[in-house]
Parts: sequence; C-alpha cells; structure tokens
Amino acid sequence: MRKQLNGKIGFEDLNIMKKTIIILVLIAAAVILGYAYEQIIFAWHRYRHPIEYKEHVMRYSEIYNIPPEIIFSVIKAESSFRSNVISPAGAIGLMQMMPETFAWLTGKIGDHHEEGMLFDPATNIRYGTFYLNYLYGLFNDWDLVFAAYNGGQGRVRNWMANPEIVRNGVLIIDAIPIPETRNYVIRVNRNIEMYRRLYFSD
Repeated sequence: MRKQLNGKIGFEDLNIMKKTIIILVLIAAAVILGYAYEQIIFAWHRYRHPIEYKEHVMRYSEIYNIPPEIIFSVIKAESSFRSNVISPAGAIGLMQMMPETFAWLTGKIGDHHEEGMLFDPATNIRYGTFYLNYLYGLFNDWDLVFAAYNGGQGRVRNWMANPEIVRNGVLIIDAIPIPETRNYVIRVNRNIEMYRRLYFSD
C-alpha cells in the first residue's frame, strides 16, 4: 500500500474516505427512510381515525365537559362516522342512540325532537355527548360509562354489586360477562389512546 507522500493522499486514505462517505450515505438514507415510514404510518392511523364533524364535537365537548377524544372514540366505535346508519337493534346515527333513550334525554333537556332528528349529525352528537355526561355523573368511571352506553345502565348497576366485576368503583374489564360490551369497552379505550396520540397530545 502506498502511504501519503509529499502532501498527496495515498490509496489507503482514499479507500478510507470512500468507505466513510458510503457509511454516511447509508446512515442518511436509513434516517430518511425511517422518517418516511413513520409519516406513512402516522397518515394511515389518521385515515383510520378521522376527526369528522369536528365543529360539533368541539362545541358539545365544551358544553358538556367531555374530552373531545372520548367523543370521537365513541363515534368511531359506534358508527365509524356514518351518520345514516341504523343498527339491527334500532340505534340511529353517529353515536348510535336508541330512539327511546333520545326521547328520555330530550325530556331532561326540555326539547321536543322526533327520532328522525338523530340522523342529523349535530343533534346526534349533542345528545350522545349529553348522555356520556349524564352517565359519568352516575358512575364516575369512564369504563363504567362505556359499558353503560353499550349495555345499559341497569346492567352496570347490577355489576357494581359484584366485586368480581366492579371493585372499589373500578370496572374489571376482563370480568365483563357480556362479550359485546367487554369488546366495546376495549375498543373505545384503544380509540381514545390513538386519538390522544394523533390529535390531542402535547
């Protein structure tokens, strides 16, 4: 090998420089590809967890003191943001409200709406959010609220008397005896975690 002579760069030094440049290029490419991958995953999660009807959600979030990520998460779990959907049980709209629950809530607020109004996004979000607020006032635990929203207040009250399901006011999710409700609570919590990370984290 020829070393550096008379101030000139030898072959060995050139090889070292080439290897160094190649390594730096590979590191830079890895960083760029990693960033691009993160952005693609981030965009995919945002596509899967949209914030449609944001104006209505933010408005009723403030009025009824419910975090917006919870409202978005319930809408995602209930209807995937389809305002015209009707469940086999007869629940209607974005937050899948039963007509009888809607009639009861309108009476508590002092309004008089027909059930067809549940197809209106603003009305559906208003009453769905008011219902979440009402349930939280009863149970003071979000998992209990989600369980009641899905399975009914009566069932949750019965579970609260069973320490194997509700202990010290905290719902043991794995102990929920109804698979649909158990999976619903898990799904809403996953949605909340994702919405916080995508839109509401500091």
